[in-house]
Amino acid sequence: MDRRYKHLNSEERGVIFAEYRRRVSLRAIGTMLGRSPSTIGREIARGNGDDGGYCPLAGRQNYDTRRARSRRLRRLLEGSTLHTWVHGKLVHLGWSPEQIAGKLRAMHPNNPDRRVSHETIYAAIYAQPRGRLKAAMIEALRQGKSSRGRRRTTLAGADDRQNE
Repeated sequence: MDRRYKHLNSEERGVIFAEYRRRVSLRAIGTMLGRSPSTIGREIARGNGDDGGYCPLAGRQNYDTRRARSRRLRRLLEGSTLHTWVHGKLVHLGWSPEQIAGKLRAMHPNNPDRRVSHETIYAAIYAQPRGRLKAAMIEALRQGKSSRGRRRTTLAGADDRQNE
């Protein structure tokens, strides 16, 4: 059995639904799907319908709800006031992400929801899809790099610098 966890898909939920209605044991369903019986039991509990039976649709919806709650919220959502403020300072005034983060820290010392780190700003810039907005944001950066990455790829470059 593969030790890495894989999320249940629709076909597996369908098998669980059919076999659970036939009153097959959790262990037998788990063996059939190559899953642990506890995984099958949690899925049945997650998809417990109004009639006491298993509903695969309810199981999937409960799974999606729990996954959405576990994800971190993005700080710089396009169209938000924070995004507009950061974009204005970056593009129109030519501030660096470090300057923007420092200014927000000074403006809102007691409100962490109104602050954003320079790394978050860089991530928002480089995560945007291709287009004019991304080009304008990258152009506003002082270095103007079109992609992020490491400065060196081998340790040989570090050895050469130490010998100088």
